Amino acid sequence: MVTNKIFLPLLLATSIIIFSCHDSGQEAPKQKYVIADSLLKTLQIDSVMNCPLVNSLTLTGKVSFDEEKVNRIFPMVSGIITDVNVELGDYVKKGQKLGVIRSSEMAGYGSDLVTSKTNLLIAQKNMDAAKDMYKSGLMSEKDFITAQQMYKQAQSQLTRASEILQINGGNSNGEFVVRAPISGFIVEKQVNNNMAIRSDNNSNLFTISDLKNVWIIANVYESNISQVHLGEEAEVTTLSYPGRIFKGKVDKVLNVLDPTNKVMKIRVQLPNNDYALKPEMFASVNVINQKDSDALCIPSSALIFDNSEYFVLIYKSPSDINIIPVKIIGTNANKSYISGNIRVGDKVIASNALLIYEAMND
Repeated sequence: MVTNKIFLPLLLATSIIIFSCHDSGQEAPKQKYVIADSLLKTLQIDSVMNCPLVNSLTLTGKVSFDEEKVNRIFPMVSGIITDVNVELGDYVKKGQKLGVIRSSEMAGYGSDLVTSKTNLLIAQKNMDAAKDMYKSGLMSEKDFITAQQMYKQAQSQLTRASEILQINGGNSNGEFVVRAPISGFIVEKQVNNNMAIRSDNNSNLFTISDLKNVWIIANVYESNISQVHLGEEAEVTTLSYPGRIFKGKVDKVLNVLDPTNKVMKIRVQLPNNDYALKPEMFASVNVINQKDSDALCIPSSALIFDNSEYFVLIYKSPSDINIIPVKIIGTNANKSYISGNIRVGDKVIASNALLIYEAMND
């Protein structure tokens, strides 16, 4: 009995000591994060809104000629080209001389024309003489008809020789003058003075484009094909003009995949009256898909990505900020469409959101 009386106070004292030691080892409660006044002044805080759902897809592409307004000039005859006085990038007017080809073919066409004129003159005289002799009874009707046929053949030969010469420039002194068929810019030039050229060569001498309209050819990867449709609006930006947006529409969808890189190409046609867009420029194409529905929308800068999830910071006061997980429905330029436990009118932190998120999770 005495032993129990001694043991109980001792056990109670030991328990008090143990619990006292345990309490002294606990960490202080974590302080709630509060946005500092200096940071609060710089924050952008926006409201959650209900917006028409507009999805967009960003594609890579490049500026190309409007192939419907491009003229490639091939050599009509073989020879030596001289008087090439235009350079790549020069603007030329329709009919302007680009060069002269000194050609034996052209000399031959000129010679054929002279010969045809001489033959026609002889045939004319023979037919007149035959006519007089036929009237006088000195020539048979058969011979007279033969003389008439010879005259008609000579006429046909002259017409043919004249047309061939005209098709090849109409110059009878052995020169073919290369002229610009349309007004525009020299966008390709593959000849220099005194270069020998052949008419059976597949290479063109010059390419001219007016560049008042250009094509943007963009690549669509297989996984995104369902998101691109004919007639959708497109916004084009380039490295040369980072703050400028060129607006157009998808006017052509090439419904085949490139066998090498597995992409489908689309075409956006753009006006280019100030010639700002140059062929072969790299371009970023934002294709906009307007849907017949609404969704919650916020600035894309309000989104935080962490651990394979998206979050937003709902702001009520500097000391009352909630981290809310959301799902992305679509994006368009600087706007994102989301779903989650948020409502229209909620305030979201749209600048320095990641900085505050990390501070709240420390």
